[in-house]
Amino acid sequence: MSLHRSLKTKPVGLNQHRNVLTRGERVAKLLEEDKFDLEKDSPIGMAKVGNRSTIVKKKKKAEETEGDGDGDGAVAASDD
Repeated sequence: MSLHRSLKTKPVGLNQHRNVLTRGERVAKLLEEDKFDLEKDSPIGMAKVGNRSTIVKKKKKAEETEGDGDGDGAVAASDD
């Protein structure tokens, strides 16, 4: 029997960003922020937790310009 293509998972599919967290993940995130107490608070009806991924761009031009310096100096002389 074959597996439907929508049910197949790719290796990339396991690392995708999820907007919905499980209850345990929400408790762990709230514990890190000191907004949840295991002794007093109930896991039912707890605060919402934002789970946003951020993309950090690499600075390619800054790295290239640092290594291209040929010793002329970066400060330009001014004529007064």
